[in-house]
Amino acid sequence: MSNGQHAFPRRKSVPVKIGHVWVGGDAPIVVQSMTNTDTADIEATTEQVAALARAGSELVRVTVDRADAALAVPRIRDALDRRGINVPLIGDFHYIGHTLLTEHPACAEALAKYRINPGNVGFRGKRDKQFSTMIEVALKYDRPVRIGVNWGSLDQDLLTRMMDDNARSAAPLEAGEVTREALVVSALGNAERAEELGLGRDRIVLSCKVSAVQDLIAVYSRLAGRCDHALHLGLTEAGMGSKGIVASAAALAVLLQQGIGDTLRVSLTPQPGGDRTQEVVVTQEILQTMGLRSFAPLVTACPGCGRTTSTMFQELADRIQSFVREKMPVWRETYVGVEDMSLAVMGCIVNGPGESKHADVGISLPGTGEDPAAPVFIDGKKAMTLRGPNIAQDFQRIVGDYVEARYQRRDGEAPGDDEAKPPVPTIAAQ
Repeated sequence: MSNGQHAFPRRKSVPVKIGHVWVGGDAPIVVQSMTNTDTADIEATTEQVAALARAGSELVRVTVDRADAALAVPRIRDALDRRGINVPLIGDFHYIGHTLLTEHPACAEALAKYRINPGNVGFRGKRDKQFSTMIEVALKYDRPVRIGVNWGSLDQDLLTRMMDDNARSAAPLEAGEVTREALVVSALGNAERAEELGLGRDRIVLSCKVSAVQDLIAVYSRLAGRCDHALHLGLTEAGMGSKGIVASAAALAVLLQQGIGDTLRVSLTPQPGGDRTQEVVVTQEILQTMGLRSFAPLVTACPGCGRTTSTMFQELADRIQSFVREKMPVWRETYVGVEDMSLAVMGCIVNGPGESKHADVGISLPGTGEDPAAPVFIDGKKAMTLRGPNIAQDFQRIVGDYVEARYQRRDGEAPGDDEAKPPVPTIAAQ
């Protein structure tokens, strides 16, 4: 399903503009991520922001935890602009955000949005003043704010008060239920306070992040029913590897199916030395597999069985998926609709031809005991049969040629005009 179209009704929310990106309202659900570099390291942070943006992150958050980081932010913004990377930057503030924003106006101006955590913006008597100071800066520079409540840093004064009230109740709730309610109360109360200070609803995004799947579903279902603010979804501290991916997908899919959520971040713990952009890919794939947005062609591939003792189909599926992701930054800028292309790499005759016919371009590789031939299907019809040692290279070339032959160029040229491509890719059938 193409960008901006949804398989089920979205919750109505007030749209918020962050730089050039709209969140909420009728805008597509936005993908965002966060750097894990030291923001004061301008080169490393610029490189990681650029990598996240290339991978498809439409918003990128950076930590602003001290003066050195605040001083670096405008230089990072300038470095990105020189490279033609216009992804909006979000400043993540804790404890001393009010000081950093007021003492470093260039930082406040370079950021497209501020993230405020009500649980640590200040304590007791200082809380209201320091929160107000951050909102006043947002008003001065006309910047939106995410009021981001977190399970691990919930306002303890609020929680204690609600726990005490619950204990005195005739029918006290379980502690976990009170904590979930406290998260929602904190988010809504601070949003109300920001509005009282003059920040419009079109400048406020809310989040209530927890690390357990059922808690996240319960909290956001409750929050969504009690406000019309744009909502940022994410399972905080989701974990590493398959655990983090599965937990995030399980929680976010339920909420998205209910029409809840305007922007997402999948908070994966990277493997040592791992690629930070994995969280962007996972976020995109959650949205795309649910039919909410399209980012890059996905490869349908069989899981393998006793009929597929060769690893050829696995290697080709991996190769084609990697090829597509590598080419997408260029394809996305050059061709209209290429992100909706469907591909199939199948491993034997049982489901191979059928699945391949359903894809725009598909190949059915020979299984155990089958003839060493690989029929290729284009637009539902058998186009050719590949044989020999270069099947992988030939199929990759077919996919590339298909893009050039089938998709309208953004410069107005008809498909294939630049190199006089034929209407369909051709490799001599064997």
